[in-house]
Amino acid sequence: MNTLPLHTRRDFLAGISSGFAGVALSQMLARDAFASVPVPRPEFNGGIHHPAKVKRVIQLFMNGGASPMDLWDYKPMLTKQHGQKLGSKVKIEGATGMQGPLMKSPFEFKQHGQSGRWASSLFPEQAKLVDEMAFLMAMQGRSNVHGQSAYLMNNGFLLPGFPCMGAWISYALGNLTDNLPTFIVLPDARGLPYNGRGCFTSGFLPAVHQGTVIKAGASQPIPDLFASDKFAFATRQADGDGLALLNQMNHAHAAQHPGDSRLDARVAGYQLAAKLQLSAPEAFDVMREPESARKAYCLDSADKPTADFGKRCLLATRLIERGVRFVQVWSGPEGAVNNWDNHGDIPKQLPPMAASIDKPIAALLQDLRQRGLAEDTLVIWTTEFGRTPFSQGSLGRDHNCGSFVSWLWGAGVKPGIAHGESDDWCYQARHDITTGYDMHATILHLLGIDHEKLTVRTNGVDRRLTDVHGRVVAELLA
Repeated sequence: MNTLPLHTRRDFLAGISSGFAGVALSQMLARDAFASVPVPRPEFNGGIHHPAKVKRVIQLFMNGGASPMDLWDYKPMLTKQHGQKLGSKVKIEGATGMQGPLMKSPFEFKQHGQSGRWASSLFPEQAKLVDEMAFLMAMQGRSNVHGQSAYLMNNGFLLPGFPCMGAWISYALGNLTDNLPTFIVLPDARGLPYNGRGCFTSGFLPAVHQGTVIKAGASQPIPDLFASDKFAFATRQADGDGLALLNQMNHAHAAQHPGDSRLDARVAGYQLAAKLQLSAPEAFDVMREPESARKAYCLDSADKPTADFGKRCLLATRLIERGVRFVQVWSGPEGAVNNWDNHGDIPKQLPPMAASIDKPIAALLQDLRQRGLAEDTLVIWTTEFGRTPFSQGSLGRDHNCGSFVSWLWGAGVKPGIAHGESDDWCYQARHDITTGYDMHATILHLLGIDHEKLTVRTNGVDRRLTDVHGRVVAELLA
């Protein structure tokens, strides 16, 4: 037998790995390369620094800047002063136009639940669940620009190149199952959000920790998981031959490195990658759910955006139920339409966006509780910034990082509370201000991670998700 032209196992695997198999193989290799990767501790319920209350996370991100005073933050002063010109007389940084007069919300607000939480008529289904949510009513950002603010809320920095929260969680805690990725991203069917894949990146962390993007509405959500019919040579026999060759190379490597027992352990781990071809098709087939679930998530709705978002919410539930650690569900693509960036006409543009998510999110929360997943799952609803209380044009609203709203639901969260307050116009956060850094610190805390201790040294600096900022919002914790 001829001698194989060996380079290294890493070179070989890098060359042949693709799709989900590549994800699994790369993750195992990355653990070899990063010996300092934190190790979850059983005595901490899977946390690394203290006991964890959360094991898995679903993040719902409203791309474009959801308007707080039209959704969650009721401001009667806007009605009293509607039409008055109280804004800046010069264009503010990051704004796309001059500020017009104050504009009241065109939507009715009512109080709901025992907590008396105000909610817009645009969210009738979520309003029924406000007693289960914990609201951050005084969120504040640092930029009025989409790209920068989206990076800040996902990656902790205004600039690209830094790992996102999902990547940090994957790096710190690893996977809960070996047959699905640790971090999955479900973008809007109409396109990727601002920054493209930049908000799902692993940055300077090993590439295995980046979000695995799944196009839930595509005929093949996982590209190239199975060979195309036009490739007649891609048969089970060919797979067997490939595995035989890999086994031959493993033996050759072992012969060159006697006494190294790590290879046997690695080979056993690599064999788990083959399970993806069995697990992924079942996990992504939401039509296996009963008709009642499909109806609750609006999968059969004639409204395509509602059906698309509902399908991705149901898919998120199925994925975390099967051990995926972090799932991110996006509402709205980049661009001037079909998202939450309502510059032109709030009365016309905001209702369809709200309707596309309201029933699916309510179904998601109720379903998680019914399946017993609320005991260790956290759900986050957020956006990159808010909107101005002043009109843009006649009926739109411009960007505003001064105040916006986020909420959390699930394990470790004190239900039915609201922390913080914006001013009388929802223009600037006023009391108990919180930031993306604080929200990230709180989420990591619930996962059993001290945000100040989770660091990676790169280019001579110990980097972390929260940069040099952030505090755990203890008022939200159960």
